[in-house]
Amino acid sequence: MLDIDTTRRRVVDLTDAVRDFCRARQDGLCNVFVPHATAGVAIIETGAGSDDDLLDTLERLLPRDDRYRHAHGSPGHGADHVLPALVSPSVTVPVQDGQPLLGTWQSVVLVDLNRDNPQRTVRLSFLGS
Repeated sequence: MLDIDTTRRRVVDLTDAVRDFCRARQDGLCNVFVPHATAGVAIIETGAGSDDDLLDTLERLLPRDDRYRHAHGSPGHGADHVLPALVSPSVTVPVQDGQPLLGTWQSVVLVDLNRDNPQRTVRLSFLGS
C-alpha cells in the first residue's frame, strides 16, 4: 500500500513504486487501485507535457462550477466524483520476470483533481501466473 499526498501535484508518477513492488515477483499481473470515489489511475507519458495536457483536458471536460448535483465541499467538487468515469480507479499491468511490461514512454500515474482530500491510498496487488 502506498500513501500519497497530492497537495502539490495532481498527477503523481507511481511507476517506480510499481516496479519496486513487482521486482520480488515473477510472471503475472500487477493491479494498481485507488479506493477513492474522486481519483483514478492512468498509464500515460510523463515529463514531456502529457501530464499537464491531461490536467488541462480534464479541467475542460469537468469544469469546477455549480452545475453538479453533488454539491458539498469546494466549488465544483461534483466534478471530482465524475472523474473516475473518465480515469479508471484501477489499471492492470502485465509482469514478466519481475518487470512491469510498460512501453518505453509509459508511466503509471495517480490522477487526483480533488482539492478537498489530498491524502490518497494506492493499493498494489499481484496475481501470479
